[in-house]
Amino acid sequence: MEEIQAGLRGVLNLIYFVLVIVTFLAWSFLCHLVIRNPEKRRAQFSKNVTFFCRIILKAFGMNLTVKNKPKDGEKFLLVSNHMGFVDILLMGSIFPLLFVTSNEMRETPFLGLLTEMGGCMYVERRSRTKILDEMKSIVTALQNGFRIVLYPEATSTNGEQVLPFKRTLMMAASHAGVPIQPAVVNFRKVNGEDFSLKWRDHLCWYGDITFATSLWKALTLKSLHAEIEFLEQIHTTPEDDRGLIADKAHSLISEKFVPVKGIAVPAVPPELETT
Repeated sequence: MEEIQAGLRGVLNLIYFVLVIVTFLAWSFLCHLVIRNPEKRRAQFSKNVTFFCRIILKAFGMNLTVKNKPKDGEKFLLVSNHMGFVDILLMGSIFPLLFVTSNEMRETPFLGLLTEMGGCMYVERRSRTKILDEMKSIVTALQNGFRIVLYPEATSTNGEQVLPFKRTLMMAASHAGVPIQPAVVNFRKVNGEDFSLKWRDHLCWYGDITFATSLWKALTLKSLHAEIEFLEQIHTTPEDDRGLIADKAHSLISEKFVPVKGIAVPAVPPELETT
């Protein structure tokens, strides 16, 4: 019975989701036609994302608690852990942001169009030769007043840990004269239960899971309570060691990250056991 109810809920949510996305694309395309200035167009795209993310969260029973929300007008390069498109919806609902994603995503049917209409910035993760030019474009956007989201894990994860951070693009903050703003995303309750292996594939898009599968599982959920906490800002200069900066941001986020419950705890070698 529970599976039947989840299936019906998924179908209804899918219909609603499609309507919201079609409206989002139509409105953003209209903005694309009307607003000729590229910067103003991108700013409008980011506002559109926030508006429609809030609609989706409310419609699908996603409740978000935000801790230490930055002040209005404060500029920064936001870095966060990343588990899939659900945390993008959560982050995008807080305030207008520009997300950095990959050229592979841009070339993906449907998702590429979504990211274009969302004002995303693109990096070529398959090649290191363009990374400095890509960093310059992020620097320019930061200097123009945009808040930019960078996922330095460079992929979405299975909720077990925060992967090591890629370093170079994080230096865009120092070149733009803005701080790095770390933030941690945690899933607290799913359908009233703790975030465990039972619910992981409903919220985490990782490995070989297709977008369609991940989306369907998310749409069958009754409720989600998530939390985003903004952590201590990191102020840097271009001369700072990028490795140390990345490690500090990773440490701040890892300390606050709550992994999915139910994963096996690595055995402690006898020689490392303490009393």
